This record gives sequence, C-alpha cells and structure tokens, in this order.
Amino acid sequence: MPGAVLWVAATVAVFLLLDPVLGAAVAIFGGALVALVVLAADWDQHSSYEEREMARNLRRKEKWARNADARARDRARWEAHQARQAGRTGADEDA
Repeated sequence: MPGAVLWVAATVAVFLLLDPVLGAAVAIFGGALVALVVLAADWDQHSSYEEREMARNLRRKEKWARNADARARDRARWEAHQARQAGRTGADEDA
C-alpha cells in the first residue's frame, strides 16, 4: 500500500512539474507494477500440484467405488455374450 501511495504522488508530481507524456508513462508503468504486486501478494497461498493431484485421486477413487456395481453388471453381460458367441462358433463348426 505505501508503494501505491508513492506511485500516485510521483505521477501527480511528474504531471504537474515536468511533462504530461512523462506523467502518462509513470502512470502506466507504475500502475502495471502496482497491479503486479497486488496480484502476486497471495502467490504462495494456492495449493501445490501434489495437493491438487491428491484431491483428484480421491475423487476418482470415490467415483470408482460408486460405479462398482455397474462395472460388475457390465462384466457379467460381457461374459454371457462371450459364452453365447463361443457356443455359436462351436455350433457353426459342427454343421
């Protein structure tokens, strides 16, 4: 915050004492610098890659457990289909 106050004071001083073009340059570059400092203030507050991947892994495990019965039904249907196909192939070879 003190940097922002200093930036405003410097911008006003340059506008009034020197040149409006230089004042605009100080305003633009200083504003960009102040915005960068404000946005970077909480840089270390976000979660790490490992934390995000751990949360993602937990969500995937929960989804896998939720869909276990559907996978079991699909597996049983697939095995029944394979048995029918094997029976059909054996019947075709006998003819």
